[in-house]
Amino acid sequence: MNLNSQKRLEVSLLLLRLGVFTVMLMWTVDKFVRVDHAKVVFEKFYFLNGLEAALLYVIGSLELILIFAFLLGLKKRITYGLVLTLHAVSTFSSYKQYLNPFEGPNLLFFAAWPMLAACCALYLLRDSDQMFSLSKGST
Repeated sequence: MNLNSQKRLEVSLLLLRLGVFTVMLMWTVDKFVRVDHAKVVFEKFYFLNGLEAALLYVIGSLELILIFAFLLGLKKRITYGLVLTLHAVSTFSSYKQYLNPFEGPNLLFFAAWPMLAACCALYLLRDSDQMFSLSKGST
């Protein structure tokens, strides 16, 4: 791969990482700002009923640590893999919305698929994602 191609790849992967981080950050902040909404999401999509606010704050705090490590390119095999896994679970748990795309806001759920593709691409190409990354390679 020539230098220009490598640079374009690195810029593209950085943009994907920034985009995925932005979405994950907003979903994480939601756990702190709208705790009742987060409870409903966990009940409806993950079948976890009765979560206390304190537990949602712990989950949100752990997610913040994960997504900032992801943003910084730390321990890529682990952080990129966990972000991919979390988003895949979120995407697949919304299957009912995909079956009725034109009811309510369900059409918006389809935006999860390109993001899932971005998470997969980042995981598969993690060794090439070097721009503004604190760790080189996939450790």
